[in-house]
Amino acid sequence: MLTFIPTPIGNPQDITLRAMKLFEKAELFLCEDTRQTKRLLKLLEERFGMVYPDAQFHSFNEHNGEERLAQFGDILESKEVVYVSDAGMPVISDPGQILVAYCQQNGIAYDVLPGASAVTTAYAASGFEEGKFLFYAFLPHKGKERNTALSEAMNNGYNTVLYEAPHRLAKLLDEIVEMDAERELFLAKEISKKYQHYYRGNAKSLRDDFQEMTIRGEWVVVIKAKKSLHKSLSFDEVLTLDLPPKVKAKLLAQLSDRPVKEWYETLIKH
Repeated sequence: MLTFIPTPIGNPQDITLRAMKLFEKAELFLCEDTRQTKRLLKLLEERFGMVYPDAQFHSFNEHNGEERLAQFGDILESKEVVYVSDAGMPVISDPGQILVAYCQQNGIAYDVLPGASAVTTAYAASGFEEGKFLFYAFLPHKGKERNTALSEAMNNGYNTVLYEAPHRLAKLLDEIVEMDAERELFLAKEISKKYQHYYRGNAKSLRDDFQEMTIRGEWVVVIKAKKSLHKSLSFDEVLTLDLPPKVKAKLLAQLSDRPVKEWYETLIKH
C-alpha cells in the first residue's frame, strides 16, 4: 500500500500519531530528499520514542520520477511504501503528483493523510474575510513569465497565496508596489518555527519596513483581492448584446480563439 504522509512544516510536534505508526512499519521510503527524511525520523525516534524503521530509502523527484516508477512500480501495492516531501503536505506543488497520476492510471490503491500545510495555515492567519483563495506556489524567477504571473495573481479577483524565497522577497515587494502600492498584503515568516512572525499592511509600508531588515527564512505571501468596479461580460452575454456586427465581432474575438473576420461573417449570416 502506498501512503502519502505529510511532515511538519516547522515544529516536529505537529507530526501525527498515525504518521509515526506508518513510518515504523514502512518497508520503502520514497522521499523528496532522503537526508531530510532520515533527519526527521531520527528526531522522532529521540524525542517521541518512535521505532526507527528498517526500510530502504530512495529519492523521488521530478528528475528521476519515471526511473523510480520503473524500478518500484510493481511493488507499490505489495509492500508498505510511503512518500514524504521535505516539509508539509505531499503532492501540493510537489513531485508526488507523478506518483498519484501513476497510481490512478494503473488502478493502484493509495492513501493521502491530512496534515500541515503552509498555504492554509498562512491564509487562516491572514484574517482576510473571504473563504476562498487561489494558490500560485512560486512565481517564475524572472523575465516576462514572472511579470505575467504576478500581474495575474494581482488581478484575478481572488485573494492569492504565493511562496517566496528570502532572497527574492524584497524584489517581490518592489514589483507589487510598482503595480499597486496600496494593495493589502499578509506575510508569514517561518510558520510554526522558532522565528515565526506575521506582517500585515499595504505593499508600500511593508516594503519600506523590510528595507531596514535582514530577510531570512521561508515566506508565504497572501495578496488581498482588489474589488473591481467594473463588471466583466461573459461570452454568452456578449452574444445577446444588441450591437453592430463589427463591434460584436471584435468583442467575441477577444473572448475566443476565432478571428474578428470569422466572427463577423458568422454574425451577418444570422
